[in-house]
Amino acid sequence: MKFTLSWLKQHLETNSDTETILKKLTNIGLEVEDSYNPSEALNGFIAAKILSTKPHPDADRLQLCLIDTGAEKIEVVCGAKNAKEGLTTIYAPIGSTIPESGMKLKKAKIRGIESLGMLCSEKELNLGNNSEGIAELSEQINPGTPVSQALDINDTYIEIAITPNRPDCLGVRGIARDLAAAGLGKLIEENPAKINTSKENLPIFIDTQNNFKGCTIFAGRLIKNITNNKSPDWLKRRLESIGMKSINCLVDITNFINFDRGRPLHVYDANKINDKIGAREARDGEKVLALDGKDYELKPGMCVIADEEKVVGIGGIMGGNESGSTIETKDVFIESAYFDPIKTALAGRELNIVSDSRYRFERGVDPEYVIEGLNLATQMILDLCGGEAGEVSIVDNLKRGNNVAISLDASPTFVSASSGSNSSTLLAGEVATWTATFTADAAAVATNLVKNQVTVSANDITPSQTQVTDVSDDGNDLDGNKINDPTEVKLVNDGKLKVTKTVTVTQSDPTKITLGDLVVY
Repeated sequence: MKFTLSWLKQHLETNSDTETILKKLTNIGLEVEDSYNPSEALNGFIAAKILSTKPHPDADRLQLCLIDTGAEKIEVVCGAKNAKEGLTTIYAPIGSTIPESGMKLKKAKIRGIESLGMLCSEKELNLGNNSEGIAELSEQINPGTPVSQALDINDTYIEIAITPNRPDCLGVRGIARDLAAAGLGKLIEENPAKINTSKENLPIFIDTQNNFKGCTIFAGRLIKNITNNKSPDWLKRRLESIGMKSINCLVDITNFINFDRGRPLHVYDANKINDKIGAREARDGEKVLALDGKDYELKPGMCVIADEEKVVGIGGIMGGNESGSTIETKDVFIESAYFDPIKTALAGRELNIVSDSRYRFERGVDPEYVIEGLNLATQMILDLCGGEAGEVSIVDNLKRGNNVAISLDASPTFVSASSGSNSSTLLAGEVATWTATFTADAAAVATNLVKNQVTVSANDITPSQTQVTDVSDDGNDLDGNKINDPTEVKLVNDGKLKVTKTVTVTQSDPTKITLGDLVVY
C-alpha cells in the first residue's frame, strides 16, 4: 500500500515527525517496506520552456529544442513526440543523475549535434508511469523554478506491507485511523455536505436465482449532464504519487477513493446501459471485453454486472470496455456494491485478472461504507464535473451480525437446580437457573443474544438512559403494539441498556456452568 505523508495528514492531525510516524506504523503491524523523499533526488532539475524546435539534420526522429532555463538559452537534442514550441517541461542540466536509471549526464554529441542536458519524462524522474513523452508542466510555472517546488513534491513517499487480515488499511483513512488509535495524533472528522438530488434514477437489481450470493449489496446513483475532462493537478499528483496514471476526471475520482478510503467503485456511461443494471450469476458461454482490452469467457459461479441485454462488468474485479466512461460521457451511473470475498477471489484466479478492486474485495471491504463511498464519489463528480445528481438506489440482501458490545456486569448468581442442589455442577439431564445482568451498548440493532443454549430474549430487556423500540419475541413492542419484525430490537440514542435474565440451561453431561460473553446474531 503506497501513500504520501501529506496525503496521510489529510486524515490525521499530528505533530509527530516523519521518523516517529514510520516507526509507529511498523510497531502497530503495518510494516514500512520503503520510504523516500523524491525531492532529494531532484536537486538541480528545473522547469524550462521550449522557445522553438527544428528537425535534427541527421536524424528524422530527433529535434533540436531551444529552451529557456531562466538563466540562459541553450539547445538540447530531444526525441519526444510532444516536444513543441511553448511547452514548459523539466530540464536536467549537465552533471545531473537521472533517478530512474542512475545515469549521470555528461556533455555529449547526439548524431553530431552537441546537447547541453536533457528534457525528461515523468517516468525517468520516478514521478509517474508516463514515458510516452517529456513531462508537461503548467505554462504558469516560470523557467528556472526547481522541479520539487513547481510540482510541490517535497513530500515523503511511504509503502507499507498489508497482511490479509487488515483490509481496513487498504485506504489512507484506515491507516490514519489506526495511527490515531495508537495515540499518534487525532483522526480528522469529516463533515460531508448535503447533496441536492432529483428523483432521477436507473433501475437496479440483484438476481438471487439458484441462491446466488456473489453480490449482496448493490447501490448506485445516476448523475446527468456532467462535463468529463482532465483532472485537476492535485488529483493527478495524488494518483501519480502511488504510480497510477491519470486517465480522466471520472476514472481518477474512483481510483482516488479506492486508495483514499479502500472503497472500490465503478462509473458507467449511463447511455450505454439498457433499461436497468445489477448483479447476477454469469451464464455459460457469456463473454465480456474488459477495460484491460482483453476478452474473458465467463462461467457460472462468477458474479457479473449486467443490463437487460449484456454483461457490462465482472463483479468486484473489472468493468467492461463497452460501457466505460470516456471524455465525451454526459450521463453516468456510479456503482457502489459489496461482493463476496471468496467468489471474487475464485473468479479473479480463474480469469487471471489482478486489479486493485479485486485485491480489496477478496480481502473484505466494509459493507457499511457502500453509501458513504457513493456519496463521496457523487460530491467529487459534482464539484469537478458538474451535473445533476439523482437519488440513491440500493438493493441490500446482506444478512448482518450485530456489532453490539455485550458483557456480564458481574458473575452470574446461581439460583437453583432441578435436583434441589445448591451447586452449579449439574448431573446429566438436570436443569439449573442463574440470574445475570448484561450490558449492551446502545445505538445498535440487536435481535437475540445467544451463547450456546443461553438465550436472552427481547422481553428481558429493560431500557436505561436510552429509547428502545421494536422490542419483542412475541410480536409486540414495549407498549404491547404489534410490530412487523418480531425478532428485531432497535436501540437508538446513546447510553447503556441492561438485560436481566433468569437463564435455564439443560445439560446432557455433568459439567460446571459458567456464563461468558454473549454473541449477538
